[in-house]
Amino acid sequence: MRTAWTVSHTLFTTIGGIVGWFLGGADGFLLALVTLVAIDYATGVIAAFATGELSSSVGFRGIARKVMIFALVGLANILDVHVLGEGGVLRTATIFFYLANEGLSIVENAARIGLPVPDKLRDALATITQHPARGRHAYTGPPVNDPAGDPPPTPPGDSDSPESTQPPRSSAGGFLAPENTPKETP
Repeated sequence: MRTAWTVSHTLFTTIGGIVGWFLGGADGFLLALVTLVAIDYATGVIAAFATGELSSSVGFRGIARKVMIFALVGLANILDVHVLGEGGVLRTATIFFYLANEGLSIVENAARIGLPVPDKLRDALATITQHPARGRHAYTGPPVNDPAGDPPPTPPGDSDSPESTQPPRSSAGGFLAPENTPKETP
């Protein structure tokens, strides 16, 4: 009996270590994602049952999609740590993307069974989806050391800024070469 306990303990410790390394550790972002993935799957099953659309093949496809979410988080972590050396930028962005995606899916599942959803919650999730950098860790005010309170300079290519520093795009979506850039008329 003691041997079985030792083997199972070693197995789970090894698997946990590998998963933790692959996903970049169990920080608050990852734990939030695990929680929302579980809630989304459960609410999807409840909504499918309530609407009479419960299907094992759809359920298995849902599980495969959830596994792929964590595979992509792991991929982003590997790229961050071993290729870019940035320490979590891609991983965090990937997790934020899927947090918003799972949150919207939970809201959709609630709406499918006729549960009213607060507009503020729906709007907040839509904002995170459209602008992931505006989460709780993004400071959008003026620089702390700027006594005038002037806003910080806009990063190049910021699509929210009225004057983007990126070259103009063609109608096909590509960038125009300087010689093909439309000239402004006075």
